[in-house]
Amino acid sequence: MSRRCELTGKGPMSGNNVSHANNKTKRRFLPNLVDVTLASETLGKSFKMRISASALRSVDHRGGLDAFLAKAKDVELSDRMLAVKKELAKAAA
Repeated sequence: MSRRCELTGKGPMSGNNVSHANNKTKRRFLPNLVDVTLASETLGKSFKMRISASALRSVDHRGGLDAFLAKAKDVELSDRMLAVKKELAKAAA
């Protein structure tokens, strides 16, 4: 299972653990991914996806999955969510 958000593209970052003695060792910062099911009002379907907690807050802030996908950049979306976005655009037209 990929450690990448399907809506924002947020993935693992790298950095250092720094001890009190200032020793540095490599580490990974993983995104806070949550399994959720979001419903599309336009399509009348629900989609199960793995998104970051900050993306879930953004979806709520923008007013649902349809509004979020309308504003989202195509580069950040996963292939599956890009297909949903195109399906939404077709249904709206």
